Amino acid sequence: MPRFTLRRATLSDMPAVARLNRYVRTTCLPYLPDLHTPEEDLAFFRDHVFPTSEVWIARAEERLIGFAGARLDWLDHLYVDPAWHGRGVGQALLSAVRTDRPELNLWTFQDNAQARRFYERQGFQLVVTTDGSGNEERMPDAHYRWVRD
Repeated sequence: MPRFTLRRATLSDMPAVARLNRYVRTTCLPYLPDLHTPEEDLAFFRDHVFPTSEVWIARAEERLIGFAGARLDWLDHLYVDPAWHGRGVGQALLSAVRTDRPELNLWTFQDNAQARRFYERQGFQLVVTTDGSGNEERMPDAHYRWVRD
């Protein structure tokens, strides 16, 4: 089984992160509306994610296979190439983000059963579900929280 490496992202990783974000969303979450162009995705990561978040990336076979982005006590992004699902990439990225945090919150879509199972296995507890009126996609979502023991 090929190994992967983790490291903090740099600005030079940003285009690959934006591309992987779009790829995973369209592949694994086909029910979500496609609200932005690839150029808008890149601008979002450039202007909002990279300046304010701790971003970790996973690489294997000389390419990006996953990333996580967190700010303060929020995990805003955790995306893994579907070819690498179930191989420890998401868990490793989540562990890197949790290292110095006593608490971590996140939102995921209610229909994303795979993510919900993953977070629950990682010790996250459901806080609340919503009708989606507060998110851009207008899709029902779920707030989860993890607190260090």
